[in-house]
Amino acid sequence: MRELRIRTLALAFVAVGLLAWAGARLWQAFGSLPGVPAAAPYVLALIAVALLAGALSLRARLKAQRERQPGAKGVDPLLATRAVVFAQASALVAAPVAGLYAGVGVFLLEYLEIPARRDQALTAGFAALAGVAVVAAALFLQHVCRLPEDDDEGVRPGTAGS
Repeated sequence: MRELRIRTLALAFVAVGLLAWAGARLWQAFGSLPGVPAAAPYVLALIAVALLAGALSLRARLKAQRERQPGAKGVDPLLATRAVVFAQASALVAAPVAGLYAGVGVFLLEYLEIPARRDQALTAGFAALAGVAVVAAALFLQHVCRLPEDDDEGVRPGTAGS
């Protein structure tokens, strides 16, 4: 499984953010922009907390296992694989979603004098920050579950040695 790169996620964030900003301007020109869901920042923050809790738990268990502490509970490789898949999927979804809310939030900055739009801009901003927190927690979980390099023989994982 390949590691996610920050560059890929940042590109998705920026590209979707620009498209969302342009789309919001176009939508506003033809009618009224729909509201930003009030639950968005809470849902994204909950996912970020779940990812961070999983990463901290796995890190503690892996450390105890490495140090051979008595009574250390091992980590099932399938559990670690599922955690990485969940982290990568979360990051791949959260980066463009955060970009979407950031783009809409930047558009709404023009309408801060309208109380309803100001509230939507704040909600969009918090949702974008929570989306970035999901990406950060997912990358941390991916880092925790990374296998150590096999430097003894100079063989990379997944390749045959000579």
